[in-house]
Amino acid sequence: MPAAIAIIMGSQSDWETMGHAAETLTALGLAFEARIISAHRTPDRLYAFAKGAKAAGFKIIIAGAGGAAHLPGMTAALTELPVFGVPVESKALSGVDSLYSIVQMPAGIPVGTLAIGKSGAINAALLAASVLALNDPALAGRLAAWRKQQTDAVKEHPEASE
Repeated sequence: MPAAIAIIMGSQSDWETMGHAAETLTALGLAFEARIISAHRTPDRLYAFAKGAKAAGFKIIIAGAGGAAHLPGMTAALTELPVFGVPVESKALSGVDSLYSIVQMPAGIPVGTLAIGKSGAINAALLAASVLALNDPALAGRLAAWRKQQTDAVKEHPEASE
């Protein structure tokens, strides 16, 4: 069975952020496929991937991009699949440029936009898992257990320092 989730990013350096999505999906027992697809440097690769993603068996695309961050929006323009965009933190503007580029899509081309950086990558994976869990009771159970573990890890009282 092919992976239901694709993680795509504009460059190898984006893996530092997008790897957190991969780790989260792995922790939930979800298969994924990760690819480097640059909207600017490999537009033919982007077009072929996005146009063929549904036929390839993908159900959700998590797209991370920094700087101009056109990858999530262009992917969404080329596929009917849900696309979750993760702004990768850039050196120039700390990822705010990426966030604005992803979140300001025109009506009719939706991209679910997450937080900048690591938190966004983790939450994109959790959001993808939540969508897939709607039709997968076993995954719903794993997701509930993951969330319970997060809740249980929060202490009720601070530790006193001596």
